[in-house]
Amino acid sequence: MNILGISCFYHDSAACLIKDGKILSAVQEERFTRKKHDQNFPNKSIEFCLEENGLAISDVDFIVFYDKPFLKFERILENFLFCVPFGLNLYMRAIQVWIKTKLWIPNIIYKETGYKGKILFTEHHQSHAASAFYPSPFKEAAFLVVDGVGEWATTSFGVGVNNKIDIMSEIKFPHSLGLLYSAFTYYLGFKVNSGEYKVMGLAPYGNPIYVDKIYNNLVDVKDDGSFALNMDYFNYQKGLTMTNKKFHSLFGGGPRNPETKISQREMDIARSIQQVTEDIMLKIVKHIHKETGKKFLCLAGGVSLNCVANGKILREGPFDDIWIQPASGDAGGALGAALYVWYQYLNNKRFSNEKTDFQGGSYLGPEYSNDEIRKRLDLLDANYVFAADDDALCENIASLINKGNVIGWFQGKMEFGPRALGNRSILGDPRSPNMQTNMNLKIKFRESFRPFAPSVLEEKADDYFVTKRGQHSPYMLLTTDVRGDKIVSGEKNYETLEGFDKLKSNRSVIPAVTHVDYSARVQTVSKNTNPKYHKLIEKFYFISGCPLVINTSFNVRGEPIVCTPEDAFTCFMRTGMDYLVVGNYILCKEKQKSFNDKIDWRKKYELD
Repeated sequence: MNILGISCFYHDSAACLIKDGKILSAVQEERFTRKKHDQNFPNKSIEFCLEENGLAISDVDFIVFYDKPFLKFERILENFLFCVPFGLNLYMRAIQVWIKTKLWIPNIIYKETGYKGKILFTEHHQSHAASAFYPSPFKEAAFLVVDGVGEWATTSFGVGVNNKIDIMSEIKFPHSLGLLYSAFTYYLGFKVNSGEYKVMGLAPYGNPIYVDKIYNNLVDVKDDGSFALNMDYFNYQKGLTMTNKKFHSLFGGGPRNPETKISQREMDIARSIQQVTEDIMLKIVKHIHKETGKKFLCLAGGVSLNCVANGKILREGPFDDIWIQPASGDAGGALGAALYVWYQYLNNKRFSNEKTDFQGGSYLGPEYSNDEIRKRLDLLDANYVFAADDDALCENIASLINKGNVIGWFQGKMEFGPRALGNRSILGDPRSPNMQTNMNLKIKFRESFRPFAPSVLEEKADDYFVTKRGQHSPYMLLTTDVRGDKIVSGEKNYETLEGFDKLKSNRSVIPAVTHVDYSARVQTVSKNTNPKYHKLIEKFYFISGCPLVINTSFNVRGEPIVCTPEDAFTCFMRTGMDYLVVGNYILCKEKQKSFNDKIDWRKKYELD
């Protein structure tokens, strides 16, 4: 049986195909359209899922949409009536879109796909919960979903047992931890639904001096983690911005203008909302453990991409282990909706072994054979050499990384979710004290304070990072501390440094992946899940004595992760990368012909 899951019309549109319960393909629309967070109907994603698996739309038994539009429309209407006479502009904008598009999902699906079968709908948080529990390795587990808002729910928890999930409790709009964090994202001058990572990365530079102000004015939190926002300070319920004048007055001024200098004040605010978020999440999971008595916890929803909070839940929470959906945002809703139909609606049996998840490393997107890669590179008039042997290829690239080169690494199936996990990655040497700043400014064209993640051999992770009982982190969704014996001791006056001055310190023997609070967002690489990437890091270990590399997503700021060899070549030529590896083809920047690029990337992003 083939089930096609779809998510769209808000942000991060996606499609997923499962066959007899097995996840075959899943991809975000942005990767094909090159429009970051593309919200449009995922025509290209659906086309890929079908073609990749040799299916026609007539072979699909069910199409399932990841939320219930009429419930969401009900919330919009009720919210408008509650806010009258305010909120008319917001309502008029929304109602036009709803009347034209969002209320007619079945018609759109039939028209866009030519499908003639049955269309099903799951509730938004059901989709998230299903995406968290069903691919997890656990037979039984509690689950927690935290995001901005679905139809009404913003936070929900429940239990999954075998093939059933049951939502036990929820917090409803407008009270939302995700929207609280997004309000601060907006206030700090970053883009909502995109810049939350920046707030998380900025937080360690600051001090939590605004925590009490947030608790005393913005959010009332109970011992069980339930919370209510003071809507007097927020504008998203009835206006076109996240915060209002009262919020701005509370924090001493209006929102930071994007691209302007970030001050210590912004760093302190970021640290404060990050701490509040972590504290609330920890209270919630302790309550869930008490209510459910389960040993394991599964997480999904946009807030579950906050890897710092996730790390705290694992270390300080009461659960033996946690599993986080790699595509925790709305894209993952397509996957969850399809799995929900297979297990809950159709009542199919579920298998689990308590050890291995069923996400397959989240390598679920397009891949290209070496023959196809060569044809595409020839059309680009690229200069390349071919390395037929993987061992020789990996040894060559490991040597280049060891010499300080930055590598574009394009292999196998593209990752599903916002993280590059070794198939669409940019790689570098984590031992270099200048690599973080250089890669941010010359490769990624983004703020220099943003940290990079380490990809470490699974079997060597404990040598460099403090893990809980050998916890693996294949999806780069957990932050942990760098081990004390890897910290550089005696750094002059490090503890007295403020803000971005901390970047000037080496901090550890792997400074390029050690954040200023001595943490790292770790990806553990398994030989079973990604043998080629594991081999590359292993070769680097043999050469350098260091069993990890820098791994950042293969894209520049403002663009989606690359999908095709052409995307990879274009990104390679536009940036300061030294080498590109596409399949078994190696491209050296110095040997390429001139590249006619009309975009001035440095000017586009106003970077020095």
